[in-house]
Amino acid sequence: MFIIELLIRTCLETLYLTGVIILAGLLLGLLQNSATRNFQRSLGNNAVMVTGFIGTPIHELSHAFCAIIFRHKITGIKLFQRPDENGVMGYVEHSYNKNSIYQQIGNFFIGVAPIFGGILAIIGLMRLLVPQAFEMFFKILVDSVNFETFNQVTLGGIANAYLGLLRLIFSLENFKNGYFYIFLFVAICISSHMSLSPADIKGAFKGLVTIFLFLLIFNALGLSQYIVAMDIIKYNVLITGFLMITVIFSVITYLISLISLIFARR
Repeated sequence: MFIIELLIRTCLETLYLTGVIILAGLLLGLLQNSATRNFQRSLGNNAVMVTGFIGTPIHELSHAFCAIIFRHKITGIKLFQRPDENGVMGYVEHSYNKNSIYQQIGNFFIGVAPIFGGILAIIGLMRLLVPQAFEMFFKILVDSVNFETFNQVTLGGIANAYLGLLRLIFSLENFKNGYFYIFLFVAICISSHMSLSPADIKGAFKGLVTIFLFLLIFNALGLSQYIVAMDIIKYNVLITGFLMITVIFSVITYLISLISLIFARR
């Protein structure tokens, strides 16, 4: 019974720490694949190059930066190229010490790094070109982790705040601002290349297994009392807040690709 409870607790804690990131990665992959197909059908096979020349380098640099943080050795890197027979437009090859738990856990974060690299790039761009939207986004993040209880009212408030952010980003005033179009184009380029490749997922899975085993040992030693439930909730709300930005622009990219396909078929 103790072993079963230990396994269940460890599975739940692994899910709490990584579940939102994994779910976002799957959703971004679905949206990106659908948008890419629509653009290729409407604008041709080279359409992916239009967004790729910005999005792919950010994707690969995110891998590389995270690899350095987790002390992996980068053995090869290509920031941008024409899609090969497998559709690969860039890559980062790296090696690590398999005896190092830190470096093994790093595989997960290196694998999912493009999601967070893209988030930071979009937020930085927002700060520079659409500062009002950035200020509101920052306020939403601060407010979302300052609550004392977690309930439907809180969730509803966060959802309404993001709807307000979306309305602010696409306000009539912004459409009169030339910088907004630069922001929109670059943000779409970035969000179009944030999803994880099969190689990214494979590498992340290795790290996920190590995280699970680390938590399993942590719980077996009776140290789980140091994990505070409210802090885990705040962590997930905060992570979700950042991921919402990527989902918003991925949905926008998909809608644009759909409109492009509709006009191409007329």
